[in-house]
Amino acid sequence: MINTAARPTKIRYTILAAVFVNVVINYMDRSNISVAGSMISKELDLDSVKMGYVFSAFGWTYASLQIPSSVLIDRYGVRVLYALSLVLWSAATVTIGIAEGFVALIALRLLIGMAEAPAYPMNNSIVTSWFPDQEKASAIATYTSGQYLGLAFLTPLLTLIQSYAGWRGLFYITGTIGVLWGIFWYFFYRNPSEHAKVNQAELTYIREGGGGIEVRPDNKMPFAWKNFGFILSKRKLWGIYLGQFCVASTSVFFITWFPQYLINFRKMDFIKSGIYASFPFICAFLGVLLSGFLSDYLVKKNISPSVARKTPVIFGMLLGVSILFANYVTSPFWVIFFMSVAFFGNGLASITWVFVSLLAPKNLIGLTGGTFNFMGGLASIIVPIVIGYLVRDGDFSPALVFVGFLAVTGGLSYIFLVGKVERVLMDGVE
Repeated sequence: MINTAARPTKIRYTILAAVFVNVVINYMDRSNISVAGSMISKELDLDSVKMGYVFSAFGWTYASLQIPSSVLIDRYGVRVLYALSLVLWSAATVTIGIAEGFVALIALRLLIGMAEAPAYPMNNSIVTSWFPDQEKASAIATYTSGQYLGLAFLTPLLTLIQSYAGWRGLFYITGTIGVLWGIFWYFFYRNPSEHAKVNQAELTYIREGGGGIEVRPDNKMPFAWKNFGFILSKRKLWGIYLGQFCVASTSVFFITWFPQYLINFRKMDFIKSGIYASFPFICAFLGVLLSGFLSDYLVKKNISPSVARKTPVIFGMLLGVSILFANYVTSPFWVIFFMSVAFFGNGLASITWVFVSLLAPKNLIGLTGGTFNFMGGLASIIVPIVIGYLVRDGDFSPALVFVGFLAVTGGLSYIFLVGKVERVLMDGVE
């Protein structure tokens, strides 16, 4: 029964806090392999090319299942699907702790990618349901910041856990946390109109602001190939697809190869590398929060959406080219400085999910989000493998040039392809 009290409740912020935790766990379980990577490669005798494939395996299923999983979201919603996803990827994480070779690692990383595939489209669906348009960028920035803040503080902690429990114990502990949280999510989450503590005033505020688009059995959208063809035919949407591939490429470098870059190429101490690695993630966290809240502030000041939404993304992606300067310094301070500047820019650009909410046809938000995240998933396939080959002779310089080039390309896609920020409309759909 919905509470009809006059003052709006703020249940949406409680929901957002839970999504933030989902993201922290999501990135903990996809990036713990990078913390363990150096020890795994030594114990299991895996060279840089094989480790590139281990890092990449997550992306094979993660990318390929974006669109199918988004069809499930549009049809069934997020409560049960998110709980199943959390439990499955966390159980696979636990199982990595007993892996004995290259094939087992690849298989389990494939399973984790499969189970995590619906996560970000579900996050976007939740924000679309629970938040009005003028709060969407802030909400997306808040939950997206979980990937950076979580890794900033978890990287030193995970490094410490591994130093005491070994790399196998690291996977036992992180996986168990996710299983328990998945069970909690099932009992916690509800859509806005089904939540026992939300009142009519908050529902009205959300819906009048353009939110409240819920996936329920009475409005489920069946998959049709013509819909898929439609969202692939629009230049505006291709601008955000290409941009997402490029934004994700920088993130993929940091959550896969960055610790090994510090340990193997920069010869930093294992414990110290965990501490040093946290600084770029802190900067990315600050970048994504600044971007989201600044973007929403500009919208509330009636600045055009094209300026308010695109400027932080474009500037952030162009700032990512600063990663190249790490090739020309030797001091750990300056290496971390340039890495931090680049990842700060990546954080500024990481509110790109807001463009799915603002540009996608309202009845195809899940499908558009899945296609958008598929492009990010392609980065998680391609980038680790390419870097693995580029660094096989022990020189990371070409890899940083590769990442910097993609950052610039992403900025240009928002400048020349996205154009005016306005919703793509389908005939017969408001």
